[in-house]
Amino acid sequence: MTAGLRVNQAGGRWVLAATIGGSGLAMLDSTVVNVALDRLGRDLGADFATLQWIINGYTLSLAALILLGGALGDRFGRRRVFVIGVVWFAAASALCGLAPTAPVLVAARVLQGIGGALLTPGSLALIAASFCPEDRSRAIGAWSGLGGVAGAIGPFVGGALVDWTWRAVFWINVPVAAAVVLITLRHVPESRDPDAVGGIDVTGTVLGALGLGAVTFALTEAGSGLTPGVAVSGLVGVVALALFLVVEARSPHPLVPLSLFRDRLFSATNIVTLLVYGGLGVFFFLLVLQMQTVAGFSPTVAGTSLLPVTALMMLLSARAGALADRIGPRPLMTVGPLLSALGFVLATRVGPGASYLVDVLPATVALGLGLSATVAPLTATVLASADEHHAGIASGINNAVARSAGLLAVAIVPVAAGLGGADYTNAPVFDAGFRKAMLIGAGLLVLGAVLSAVLVRPARAVAVPEPPPGEPAAEPLRLPECMHCGVTGPQLHPGPAASARD
Repeated sequence: MTAGLRVNQAGGRWVLAATIGGSGLAMLDSTVVNVALDRLGRDLGADFATLQWIINGYTLSLAALILLGGALGDRFGRRRVFVIGVVWFAAASALCGLAPTAPVLVAARVLQGIGGALLTPGSLALIAASFCPEDRSRAIGAWSGLGGVAGAIGPFVGGALVDWTWRAVFWINVPVAAAVVLITLRHVPESRDPDAVGGIDVTGTVLGALGLGAVTFALTEAGSGLTPGVAVSGLVGVVALALFLVVEARSPHPLVPLSLFRDRLFSATNIVTLLVYGGLGVFFFLLVLQMQTVAGFSPTVAGTSLLPVTALMMLLSARAGALADRIGPRPLMTVGPLLSALGFVLATRVGPGASYLVDVLPATVALGLGLSATVAPLTATVLASADEHHAGIASGINNAVARSAGLLAVAIVPVAAGLGGADYTNAPVFDAGFRKAMLIGAGLLVLGAVLSAVLVRPARAVAVPEPPPGEPAAEPLRLPECMHCGVTGPQLHPGPAASARD
Protein backbone atom coordinates (compact mmCIF):
# COMPACT_ATOMS: atom_id res chain seq x y z
CA MET A 1 0.00 0.00 0.00
CA THR A 2 1.00 3.64 -0.33
CA ALA A 3 1.14 5.63 2.88
CA GLY A 4 -0.89 8.80 2.39
CA LEU A 5 -2.77 9.83 5.54
CA ARG A 6 -2.39 13.31 6.97
CA VAL A 7 -2.47 14.25 10.66
CA ASN A 8 -5.15 16.90 10.12
CA GLN A 9 -7.49 14.49 8.34
CA ALA A 10 -10.13 12.36 10.06
CA GLY A 11 -8.47 9.16 8.87
CA GLY A 12 -5.16 10.19 10.37
CA ARG A 13 -6.75 11.08 13.68
CA TRP A 14 -8.46 7.69 13.83
CA VAL A 15 -5.13 5.92 13.27
CA LEU A 16 -3.56 7.96 16.06
CA ALA A 17 -6.46 7.17 18.40
CA ALA A 18 -6.12 3.43 17.77
CA THR A 19 -2.34 3.27 18.11
CA ILE A 20 -2.19 5.51 21.17
CA GLY A 21 -4.92 3.48 22.85
CA GLY A 22 -3.21 0.19 22.06
CA SER A 23 0.30 1.18 23.12
CA GLY A 24 -1.15 2.88 26.20
CA LEU A 25 -2.64 -0.41 27.37
CA ALA A 26 0.72 -2.17 27.45
CA MET A 27 2.65 0.84 28.74
CA LEU A 28 0.33 1.59 31.67
CA ASP A 29 0.11 -2.05 32.71
CA SER A 30 3.88 -2.06 33.12
CA THR A 31 3.63 0.58 35.85
CA VAL A 32 0.10 0.76 37.28
CA VAL A 33 0.08 -2.81 38.59
CA ASN A 34 2.88 -1.85 41.01
CA VAL A 35 0.38 0.36 42.83
CA ALA A 36 -1.93 -2.63 43.40
CA LEU A 37 0.69 -5.07 44.70
CA ASP A 38 0.16 -4.46 48.41
CA ARG A 39 -3.63 -4.82 48.26
CA LEU A 40 -3.72 -7.81 45.92
CA GLY A 41 -0.92 -9.56 47.80
CA ARG A 42 -2.78 -9.35 51.09
CA ASP A 43 -6.10 -10.29 49.49
CA LEU A 44 -4.69 -13.38 47.77
CA GLY A 45 -2.28 -14.35 50.55
CA ALA A 46 0.74 -14.00 48.27
CA ASP A 47 4.30 -14.06 49.55
CA PHE A 48 6.99 -11.66 48.32
CA ALA A 49 8.29 -14.05 45.65
CA THR A 50 4.79 -14.22 44.19
CA LEU A 51 4.64 -10.43 44.04
CA GLN A 52 7.90 -10.55 42.12
CA TRP A 53 6.33 -12.99 39.67
CA ILE A 54 3.20 -10.84 39.25
CA ILE A 55 5.52 -8.18 37.86
CA ASN A 56 8.05 -10.47 36.19
CA GLY A 57 5.53 -12.79 34.54
CA TYR A 58 4.34 -9.91 32.41
CA THR A 59 7.83 -8.53 31.78
CA LEU A 60 9.22 -11.97 30.89
CA SER A 61 6.80 -12.74 28.08
CA LEU A 62 6.88 -9.15 26.82
CA ALA A 63 10.70 -8.99 26.72
CA ALA A 64 11.07 -12.46 25.21
CA LEU A 65 8.48 -11.99 22.46
CA ILE A 66 8.51 -8.30 21.52
CA LEU A 67 10.96 -8.84 18.64
CA LEU A 68 8.87 -11.75 17.38
CA GLY A 69 5.76 -9.56 17.55
CA GLY A 70 7.36 -7.01 15.24
CA ALA A 71 8.48 -9.71 12.80
CA LEU A 72 5.00 -11.27 12.70
CA GLY A 73 3.45 -7.89 11.94
CA ASP A 74 5.87 -7.24 9.08
CA ARG A 75 5.16 -10.66 7.62
CA PHE A 76 1.43 -11.27 8.17
CA GLY A 77 0.06 -7.75 8.43
CA ARG A 78 0.65 -5.13 11.11
CA ARG A 79 -3.02 -4.33 11.63
CA ARG A 80 -3.92 -8.02 11.91
CA VAL A 81 -1.23 -8.78 14.50
CA PHE A 82 -2.00 -5.54 16.37
CA VAL A 83 -5.70 -6.46 16.66
CA ILE A 84 -4.85 -9.99 17.78
CA GLY A 85 -2.55 -8.53 20.40
CA VAL A 86 -5.18 -6.11 21.73
CA VAL A 87 -7.85 -8.83 21.93
CA TRP A 88 -5.39 -11.21 23.60
CA PHE A 89 -4.37 -8.48 26.06
CA ALA A 90 -7.99 -7.72 26.93
CA ALA A 91 -8.85 -11.39 27.52
CA ALA A 92 -5.81 -11.85 29.75
CA SER A 93 -6.69 -8.65 31.63
CA ALA A 94 -10.17 -9.96 32.33
CA LEU A 95 -8.64 -13.19 33.62
CA CYS A 96 -6.30 -11.16 35.86
CA GLY A 97 -9.26 -9.31 37.33
CA LEU A 98 -11.13 -12.56 38.00
CA ALA A 99 -8.13 -14.50 39.33
CA PRO A 100 -9.18 -16.43 42.46
CA THR A 101 -5.61 -17.26 43.51
CA ALA A 102 -2.14 -15.81 43.17
CA PRO A 103 -0.85 -18.57 40.81
CA VAL A 104 -3.77 -17.94 38.45
CA LEU A 105 -2.94 -14.23 38.50
CA VAL A 106 0.71 -14.93 37.66
CA ALA A 107 -0.32 -17.15 34.73
CA ALA A 108 -2.72 -14.48 33.48
CA ARG A 109 0.04 -11.87 33.70
CA VAL A 110 2.25 -14.05 31.48
CA LEU A 111 -0.60 -14.15 28.95
CA GLN A 112 -0.94 -10.38 29.22
CA GLY A 113 2.70 -9.99 28.31
CA ILE A 114 2.20 -12.07 25.17
CA GLY A 115 -0.58 -9.74 24.10
CA GLY A 116 1.63 -6.75 24.86
CA ALA A 117 4.43 -8.19 22.73
CA LEU A 118 2.07 -8.52 19.78
CA LEU A 119 0.56 -5.04 19.98
CA THR A 120 3.48 -2.86 21.14
CA PRO A 121 5.67 -2.98 17.99
CA GLY A 122 2.61 -2.67 15.76
CA SER A 123 1.38 0.59 17.25
CA LEU A 124 4.34 2.63 16.01
CA ALA A 125 4.82 0.59 12.82
CA LEU A 126 1.21 1.30 11.80
CA ILE A 127 1.81 5.04 12.13
CA ALA A 128 5.01 4.85 10.09
CA ALA A 129 3.26 2.85 7.38
CA SER A 130 0.00 4.85 7.26
CA PHE A 131 1.08 8.50 7.14
CA CYS A 132 2.59 10.31 4.18
CA PRO A 133 6.32 11.09 4.58
CA GLU A 134 5.85 14.80 5.24
CA ASP A 135 3.46 14.10 8.14
CA ARG A 136 5.15 11.02 9.55
CA SER A 137 7.37 12.74 12.12
CA ARG A 138 4.45 14.93 13.22
CA ALA A 139 2.26 11.85 13.69
CA ILE A 140 4.93 10.07 15.72
CA GLY A 141 5.36 13.20 17.83
CA ALA A 142 1.61 13.26 18.52
CA TRP A 143 1.65 9.55 19.37
CA SER A 144 4.56 10.09 21.72
CA GLY A 145 3.22 13.24 23.36
CA LEU A 146 -0.30 11.92 23.97
CA GLY A 147 1.22 8.66 25.19
CA GLY A 148 3.22 10.73 27.66
CA VAL A 149 0.02 12.29 28.98
CA ALA A 150 -1.47 8.83 29.40
CA GLY A 151 1.65 7.72 31.24
CA ALA A 152 1.37 10.72 33.55
CA ILE A 153 -2.26 10.17 34.56
CA GLY A 154 -2.12 6.38 34.56
CA PRO A 155 -0.65 5.79 38.03
CA PHE A 156 -3.08 8.34 39.51
CA VAL A 157 -6.05 6.57 37.92
CA GLY A 158 -4.59 3.22 38.96
CA GLY A 159 -4.27 4.36 42.56
CA ALA A 160 -7.90 5.53 42.60
CA LEU A 161 -9.03 2.19 41.20
CA VAL A 162 -7.02 0.27 43.80
CA ASP A 163 -8.70 2.31 46.54
CA TRP A 164 -11.93 0.75 45.24
CA THR A 165 -10.64 -2.73 44.33
CA TRP A 166 -7.33 -3.90 42.91
CA ARG A 167 -9.20 -6.00 40.33
CA ALA A 168 -10.41 -2.83 38.61
CA VAL A 169 -6.80 -2.10 37.53
CA PHE A 170 -7.18 -5.03 35.13
CA TRP A 171 -10.86 -4.71 34.26
CA ILE A 172 -10.43 -1.15 33.00
CA ASN A 173 -8.36 -2.55 30.11
CA VAL A 174 -11.33 -4.43 28.62
CA PRO A 175 -13.53 -1.49 27.46
CA VAL A 176 -10.47 0.44 26.28
CA ALA A 177 -9.31 -2.56 24.25
CA ALA A 178 -12.80 -2.99 22.75
CA ALA A 179 -12.75 0.63 21.54
CA VAL A 180 -9.24 0.19 20.11
CA VAL A 181 -10.26 -2.92 18.17
CA LEU A 182 -13.37 -1.26 16.76
CA ILE A 183 -11.45 1.83 15.62
CA THR A 184 -8.63 -0.25 14.16
CA LEU A 185 -10.88 -2.52 12.11
CA ARG A 186 -12.89 0.44 10.76
CA HIS A 187 -10.23 3.07 10.19
CA VAL A 188 -6.66 1.70 10.17
CA PRO A 189 -5.28 0.46 6.82
CA GLU A 190 -3.42 -2.84 6.65
CA SER A 191 0.29 -2.85 5.87
CA ARG A 192 3.13 -5.34 5.75
CA ASP A 193 6.77 -5.48 4.72
CA PRO A 194 6.95 -6.73 1.11
CA ASP A 195 10.68 -7.32 1.50
CA ALA A 196 10.30 -9.74 4.45
CA VAL A 197 11.85 -13.03 3.35
CA GLY A 198 12.77 -16.28 5.03
CA GLY A 199 11.09 -17.90 7.99
CA ILE A 200 10.29 -16.77 11.50
CA ASP A 201 12.97 -17.58 14.07
CA VAL A 202 10.78 -19.81 16.24
CA THR A 203 13.70 -21.80 17.67
CA GLY A 204 15.51 -18.67 18.79
CA THR A 205 12.33 -17.27 20.33
CA VAL A 206 11.64 -20.45 22.31
CA LEU A 207 15.22 -20.72 23.56
CA GLY A 208 15.31 -17.05 24.55
CA ALA A 209 12.04 -17.27 26.46
CA LEU A 210 13.06 -20.55 28.14
CA GLY A 211 16.44 -19.16 29.14
CA LEU A 212 15.08 -15.93 30.58
CA GLY A 213 12.27 -17.73 32.38
CA ALA A 214 14.42 -20.44 33.92
CA VAL A 215 17.13 -18.02 35.07
CA THR A 216 14.52 -15.66 36.52
CA PHE A 217 12.84 -18.52 38.39
CA ALA A 218 16.15 -19.66 39.84
CA LEU A 219 17.14 -16.15 40.94
CA THR A 220 13.74 -15.44 42.49
CA GLU A 221 13.47 -18.73 44.36
CA ALA A 222 17.07 -18.52 45.56
CA GLY A 223 15.81 -16.22 48.30
CA SER A 224 14.19 -19.25 49.95
CA GLY A 225 17.35 -21.35 49.71
CA LEU A 226 19.44 -23.10 47.09
CA THR A 227 17.43 -26.27 46.48
CA PRO A 228 18.13 -28.85 43.76
CA GLY A 229 15.15 -27.50 41.79
CA VAL A 230 16.59 -23.99 41.87
CA ALA A 231 20.01 -25.22 40.76
CA VAL A 232 18.54 -27.27 37.89
CA SER A 233 16.41 -24.31 36.77
CA GLY A 234 19.44 -22.05 36.73
CA LEU A 235 21.46 -24.57 34.74
CA VAL A 236 18.66 -25.07 32.22
CA GLY A 237 18.38 -21.31 31.80
CA VAL A 238 22.10 -20.82 31.20
CA VAL A 239 22.22 -23.68 28.68
CA ALA A 240 19.15 -22.36 26.86
CA LEU A 241 20.65 -18.89 26.59
CA ALA A 242 23.93 -20.33 25.30
CA LEU A 243 22.03 -22.32 22.67
CA PHE A 244 20.10 -19.16 21.80
CA LEU A 245 23.37 -17.43 20.90
CA VAL A 246 24.43 -20.42 18.78
CA VAL A 247 21.12 -20.46 16.92
CA GLU A 248 21.19 -16.71 16.30
CA ALA A 249 24.75 -16.90 14.97
CA ARG A 250 23.80 -19.63 12.46
CA SER A 251 20.24 -18.64 11.52
CA PRO A 252 19.69 -17.14 8.05
CA HIS A 253 16.91 -15.00 9.54
CA PRO A 254 17.92 -14.41 13.18
CA LEU A 255 15.61 -12.75 15.66
CA VAL A 256 18.68 -10.93 17.05
CA PRO A 257 21.39 -10.30 14.42
CA LEU A 258 24.53 -10.77 16.51
CA SER A 259 26.53 -8.82 13.92
CA LEU A 260 25.08 -5.64 15.43
CA PHE A 261 27.09 -6.28 18.60
CA ARG A 262 30.34 -6.10 16.65
CA ASP A 263 29.87 -2.36 16.80
CA ARG A 264 31.51 -1.26 20.03
CA LEU A 265 29.13 1.66 20.51
CA PHE A 266 26.04 -0.52 20.11
CA SER A 267 27.38 -3.05 22.62
CA ALA A 268 28.43 -0.36 25.10
CA THR A 269 25.07 1.39 24.94
CA ASN A 270 23.22 -1.86 25.57
CA ILE A 271 25.41 -2.62 28.59
CA VAL A 272 24.57 0.82 29.97
CA THR A 273 20.90 0.12 29.21
CA LEU A 274 21.11 -3.14 31.15
CA LEU A 275 22.48 -1.39 34.23
CA VAL A 276 20.25 1.69 34.15
CA TYR A 277 16.98 -0.12 33.52
CA GLY A 278 17.90 -2.83 35.99
CA GLY A 279 18.07 -0.16 38.66
CA LEU A 280 14.82 1.42 37.50
CA GLY A 281 12.99 -1.90 37.68
CA VAL A 282 13.91 -2.23 41.34
CA PHE A 283 12.97 1.39 42.11
CA PHE A 284 9.46 1.25 40.68
CA PHE A 285 8.79 -2.22 42.09
CA LEU A 286 9.77 -1.40 45.66
CA LEU A 287 9.08 2.31 46.16
CA VAL A 288 5.29 2.09 45.86
CA LEU A 289 5.28 -0.93 48.19
CA GLN A 290 7.43 0.97 50.68
CA MET A 291 5.14 3.98 50.58
CA GLN A 292 2.07 1.85 51.33
CA THR A 293 3.39 -0.79 53.72
CA VAL A 294 5.88 1.31 55.71
CA ALA A 295 5.04 5.00 55.21
CA GLY A 296 1.28 4.47 55.28
CA PHE A 297 0.34 6.30 52.07
CA SER A 298 -2.87 5.37 50.25
CA PRO A 299 -2.63 3.71 46.80
CA THR A 300 -3.80 6.95 45.15
CA VAL A 301 -1.07 9.03 46.79
CA ALA A 302 1.54 6.34 46.17
CA GLY A 303 0.67 6.19 42.48
CA THR A 304 0.56 9.95 42.09
CA SER A 305 3.96 10.28 43.75
CA LEU A 306 5.65 9.11 40.54
CA LEU A 307 4.06 11.85 38.44
CA PRO A 308 7.16 14.14 38.58
CA VAL A 309 9.24 11.49 36.79
CA THR A 310 6.95 11.37 33.76
CA ALA A 311 6.30 15.11 33.78
CA LEU A 312 9.99 15.98 33.78
CA MET A 313 10.69 13.53 30.96
CA MET A 314 7.91 15.05 28.87
CA LEU A 315 9.31 18.54 29.42
CA LEU A 316 13.04 17.88 29.13
CA SER A 317 13.72 14.78 26.98
CA ALA A 318 13.54 16.68 23.68
CA ARG A 319 15.93 19.33 25.02
CA ALA A 320 18.31 16.63 26.21
CA GLY A 321 18.24 15.04 22.77
CA ALA A 322 19.00 18.37 21.12
CA LEU A 323 21.85 19.02 23.55
CA ALA A 324 23.28 15.56 22.86
CA ASP A 325 23.28 16.40 19.15
CA ARG A 326 25.55 19.37 19.90
CA ILE A 327 27.91 17.99 22.56
CA GLY A 328 27.66 14.23 22.00
CA PRO A 329 25.85 11.61 24.08
CA ARG A 330 28.63 10.77 26.53
CA PRO A 331 28.28 13.74 28.94
CA LEU A 332 24.52 13.31 29.33
CA MET A 333 24.73 9.52 29.57
CA THR A 334 27.28 10.02 32.36
CA VAL A 335 25.54 12.78 34.33
CA GLY A 336 22.03 11.35 33.88
CA PRO A 337 22.60 8.02 35.66
CA LEU A 338 24.43 9.84 38.46
CA LEU A 339 21.42 12.11 39.01
CA SER A 340 19.17 9.06 38.98
CA ALA A 341 21.44 7.37 41.53
CA LEU A 342 20.99 10.41 43.76
CA GLY A 343 17.25 9.80 43.54
CA PHE A 344 17.78 6.26 44.80
CA VAL A 345 19.83 7.51 47.75
CA LEU A 346 17.22 10.13 48.60
CA ALA A 347 14.54 7.43 48.47
CA THR A 348 16.14 5.74 51.49
CA ARG A 349 14.61 8.57 53.53
CA VAL A 350 11.11 7.25 52.75
CA GLY A 351 10.17 5.39 55.93
CA PRO A 352 7.69 5.45 58.81
CA GLY A 353 5.99 8.85 59.02
CA ALA A 354 7.58 10.05 55.78
CA SER A 355 6.40 13.31 54.25
CA TYR A 356 5.67 13.42 50.54
CA LEU A 357 7.11 16.89 50.03
CA VAL A 358 10.20 16.40 52.18
CA ASP A 359 11.08 12.74 51.55
CA VAL A 360 9.36 11.44 48.40
CA LEU A 361 9.34 14.44 46.06
CA PRO A 362 13.12 15.12 46.11
CA ALA A 363 13.80 11.49 45.19
CA THR A 364 11.36 11.45 42.26
CA VAL A 365 12.56 14.84 40.99
CA ALA A 366 16.20 13.70 41.00
CA LEU A 367 15.21 10.49 39.22
CA GLY A 368 13.13 12.40 36.65
CA LEU A 369 15.99 14.79 35.90
CA GLY A 370 18.40 11.90 35.54
CA LEU A 371 16.15 9.95 33.17
CA SER A 372 15.44 13.09 31.13
CA ALA A 373 19.18 13.48 30.56
CA THR A 374 19.75 9.78 29.82
CA VAL A 375 16.95 8.29 27.72
CA ALA A 376 16.93 10.45 24.57
CA PRO A 377 20.75 10.33 24.08
CA LEU A 378 20.73 6.60 24.80
CA THR A 379 18.00 5.94 22.21
CA ALA A 380 19.68 8.15 19.63
CA THR A 381 23.04 6.46 20.21
CA VAL A 382 21.56 3.00 19.64
CA LEU A 383 20.03 4.13 16.36
CA ALA A 384 23.17 5.93 15.22
CA SER A 385 25.31 2.84 15.88
CA ALA A 386 23.31 0.76 13.38
CA ASP A 387 22.93 1.29 9.66
CA GLU A 388 19.62 2.55 8.27
CA HIS A 389 18.39 -0.92 7.33
CA HIS A 390 18.85 -2.21 10.89
CA ALA A 391 17.51 0.83 12.77
CA GLY A 392 14.22 -0.84 13.68
CA ILE A 393 15.75 -4.10 14.90
CA ALA A 394 18.47 -2.22 16.80
CA SER A 395 15.79 -0.24 18.63
CA GLY A 396 13.83 -3.43 19.33
CA ILE A 397 16.90 -5.17 20.76
CA ASN A 398 17.62 -2.21 23.01
CA ASN A 399 14.02 -2.20 24.24
CA ALA A 400 14.17 -5.95 24.93
CA VAL A 401 17.48 -5.51 26.79
CA ALA A 402 15.88 -2.84 28.99
CA ARG A 403 12.88 -4.99 29.83
CA SER A 404 15.08 -8.02 30.49
CA ALA A 405 17.20 -5.87 32.80
CA GLY A 406 14.15 -4.95 34.85
CA LEU A 407 13.08 -8.59 34.88
CA LEU A 408 16.40 -9.85 36.22
CA ALA A 409 16.90 -7.00 38.67
CA VAL A 410 13.48 -7.51 40.25
CA ALA A 411 14.46 -11.16 40.71
CA ILE A 412 18.00 -10.54 42.03
CA VAL A 413 18.13 -7.29 44.00
CA PRO A 414 15.37 -7.95 46.56
CA VAL A 415 16.97 -11.33 47.33
CA ALA A 416 20.35 -9.64 47.72
CA ALA A 417 18.72 -7.11 50.05
CA GLY A 418 17.28 -9.88 52.22
CA LEU A 419 13.63 -9.55 51.19
CA GLY A 420 11.42 -12.62 50.86
CA GLY A 421 8.54 -14.57 52.34
CA ALA A 422 5.92 -12.30 53.89
CA ASP A 423 8.39 -9.46 54.54
CA TYR A 424 6.22 -6.89 52.76
CA THR A 425 3.63 -7.33 55.53
CA ASN A 426 6.28 -6.68 58.22
CA ALA A 427 7.04 -2.95 58.08
CA PRO A 428 10.39 -2.88 59.98
CA VAL A 429 11.82 -5.82 58.04
CA PHE A 430 10.66 -4.48 54.69
CA ASP A 431 11.98 -1.01 55.53
CA ALA A 432 15.48 -2.36 56.16
CA GLY A 433 15.45 -4.42 52.95
CA PHE A 434 14.13 -1.50 50.93
CA ARG A 435 17.01 0.75 51.98
CA LYS A 436 19.56 -1.89 51.02
CA ALA A 437 17.86 -2.43 47.66
CA MET A 438 17.91 1.31 46.91
CA LEU A 439 21.64 1.46 47.58
CA ILE A 440 22.24 -1.56 45.34
CA GLY A 441 20.17 0.10 42.61
CA ALA A 442 22.17 3.31 43.03
CA GLY A 443 25.33 1.27 42.57
CA LEU A 444 24.02 -0.11 39.25
CA LEU A 445 23.37 3.40 38.01
CA VAL A 446 26.78 4.68 39.10
CA LEU A 447 28.39 1.77 37.25
CA GLY A 448 26.30 2.68 34.19
CA ALA A 449 27.60 6.25 34.42
CA VAL A 450 31.21 5.08 34.65
CA LEU A 451 30.83 2.79 31.63
CA SER A 452 29.20 5.60 29.66
CA ALA A 453 32.15 7.87 30.44
CA VAL A 454 34.65 5.21 29.38
CA LEU A 455 32.97 3.41 26.49
CA VAL A 456 30.51 5.75 24.78
CA ARG A 457 32.03 7.74 21.96
CA PRO A 458 30.30 9.78 19.23
CA ALA A 459 28.65 7.54 16.67
CA ARG A 460 30.01 7.30 13.18
CA ALA A 461 28.31 9.39 10.57
CA VAL A 462 25.93 7.40 8.40
CA ALA A 463 25.93 8.39 4.76
CA VAL A 464 22.49 9.07 3.27
CA PRO A 465 22.28 7.69 -0.28
CA GLU A 466 21.36 10.07 -3.07
CA PRO A 467 17.87 9.49 -4.51
CA PRO A 468 17.48 8.31 -8.13
CA PRO A 469 17.24 11.12 -10.72
CA GLY A 470 13.85 12.78 -10.66
CA GLU A 471 12.86 11.44 -7.22
CA PRO A 472 12.77 13.52 -4.03
CA ALA A 473 15.12 12.73 -1.19
CA ALA A 474 13.57 10.56 1.50
CA GLU A 475 12.89 12.40 4.74
CA PRO A 476 14.59 10.61 7.65
CA LEU A 477 12.32 9.45 10.44
CA ARG A 478 13.19 11.61 13.40
CA LEU A 479 13.22 10.53 17.00
CA PRO A 480 9.97 11.42 18.78
CA GLU A 481 10.31 14.52 20.90
CA CYS A 482 8.91 12.90 24.05
CA MET A 483 10.34 9.60 25.24
CA HIS A 484 7.23 8.66 27.14
CA CYS A 485 8.06 4.97 27.57
CA GLY A 486 11.51 5.57 29.02
CA VAL A 487 10.46 4.27 32.43
CA THR A 488 10.01 0.66 31.28
CA GLY A 489 12.15 0.63 28.15
CA PRO A 490 13.73 2.99 25.60
CA GLN A 491 11.25 4.10 22.98
CA LEU A 492 10.78 1.78 20.02
CA HIS A 493 11.64 3.13 16.60
CA PRO A 494 10.42 1.59 13.33
CA GLY A 495 13.45 2.67 11.33
CA PRO A 496 13.27 4.84 8.23
CA ALA A 497 13.72 1.92 5.87
CA ALA A 498 10.85 -0.01 7.40
CA SER A 499 8.44 2.85 7.13
CA ALA A 500 9.44 3.97 3.66
CA ARG A 501 8.84 0.60 2.01
CA ASP A 502 5.09 0.78 2.36
